Amino acid sequence: MAHYLLIGASGGIAQATAAILKEQGHSITTLSRSEALTDSADHHTVESYNQEHLPQLEMAIDGLVYFPGTINLKPFHRLKHEEFLRDYEINAFGAVSVVQQYLPNLKRGDSASVVFISSVAARVGMPFHASVSMAKAALEGLTIALAAEYAPVIRFNAVAPSLTQTNLSEKLTNSPEKMENAMKRNPLKKVGSPEEVASAICFLLTKQSSWITGQVIAVDGGMRNIKLL
Repeated sequence: MAHYLLIGASGGIAQATAAILKEQGHSITTLSRSEALTDSADHHTVESYNQEHLPQLEMAIDGLVYFPGTINLKPFHRLKHEEFLRDYEINAFGAVSVVQQYLPNLKRGDSASVVFISSVAARVGMPFHASVSMAKAALEGLTIALAAEYAPVIRFNAVAPSLTQTNLSEKLTNSPEKMENAMKRNPLKKVGSPEEVASAICFLLTKQSSWITGQVIAVDGGMRNIKLL
């Protein structure tokens, strides 16, 4: 079985991903800024995802997922320069640091796969999403650039969810009215679950997707491509 590294493993989608991988018989190593997370036997708590704070790992890694993200929704004129930098630091530069740190481990893996977490907002214009849209679009650019640079040794892909029911998005779904409005905006009339996004991540990690690289897979109920009349 394969060994996978999950970065930012305390969130709902990360925990759902870990559960699926364990059920499939794979082993995992987890990194998080929080200690209260999965029951991983090999967990490292880190101060940040900057390269100087990441532990050295000796094992070969068959796949890596970078989960950290932000939902910082404000009118453009109220967004401060520091907020743009923070969103970019967490969503995009953190992914750069992690891949640079563990590239030797990935090269020793068995046809390793890296998965980033983007957002529907990287390609669909939405009010109040300027900062997160910019950061996630940068992450999608990184995905295709690294897919080209490291083919055929390492595959790089991303999933781009729409609104998913996690702690990060709780303020957008924490009342019946908010939940109903969010469901109405979605072509499939639902808000995503962590398990639905995790299933796509696990597909991209494993050999089932061995001929897929440089792709951004929408897991969004049709938000990116469908407009119902």
